[in-house]
Amino acid sequence: MIVWKRHGLFFGAGALCILVNNGGVSPLWITGVLLLIVGGMMRWSLTRWQRPTGGRAPVTVRMPVKGRWVALNGPATRVPSHTHSHAQTYAIDLIHLPTEGPEAPPFTRVWPLAHRPEHYPSFGQPVLAPADGVVVATASRMRDHLSRTSLPAHAFFYLESFVRGLGWPCHLWGNYVLLEIGDGVVAGFAHLRRGSVRVAPGDRVQAGQQIAECGNSGNSTEPHLHFQLMDGPDSATARGIPFSWSYRDDSGATHIGVPEDTARFTPYTTQLP
Repeated sequence: MIVWKRHGLFFGAGALCILVNNGGVSPLWITGVLLLIVGGMMRWSLTRWQRPTGGRAPVTVRMPVKGRWVALNGPATRVPSHTHSHAQTYAIDLIHLPTEGPEAPPFTRVWPLAHRPEHYPSFGQPVLAPADGVVVATASRMRDHLSRTSLPAHAFFYLESFVRGLGWPCHLWGNYVLLEIGDGVVAGFAHLRRGSVRVAPGDRVQAGQQIAECGNSGNSTEPHLHFQLMDGPDSATARGIPFSWSYRDDSGATHIGVPEDTARFTPYTTQLP
């Protein structure tokens, strides 16, 4: 798998051969096409290998946020919730929905093309450790870019996502924290605010401790928290692990599991371990 996760290098080399070729169907062009095919097969094989084997019970953890949030792209609605690639089989995206204060700018057809991340309630919200653990990796230097919340910006986002997927995991994750919480389980927090990470590799943290802030770095359309569990610290080769939370929906009902997409909820801490 170490070689397979370098599929982006084959894509890049193949694309370069085709772009610089000016002799029609030449040996250089054929080499480029072959490199693209090899890169595609490597990526497909790696993604298939990252499919969980199934049968693993969800790991119960605390919610990594406080306040009112909405769930998107979560495993309660479909599996894989994102893709098997980068251990995202059971990942979930969370957007902050405060009961008071300004709302996030709406999605537009054309104008404005984008908004600064500071215009979104999620930006700067505390990100909390879901369990006691040890920090295994962090990154905090990537910028928080403008939102991708118009049709032209969204089209650019899909092209951007493809290019980011050819690079290292950090190009997708943006600023991140990886936390080992026991039994080989690693919790991943992505798209964090630049400069907000409060921990370093080797630090021991306690459940509920603030480790960073929500941001808009990496492969993100607007400020939100991407959360997932996986069976190793390298998302390029790890497999996703299901999890469950205790939470309360807007009607006041309490649940143990994962909220469905578009569900509004708050953490229900009295029953958390």
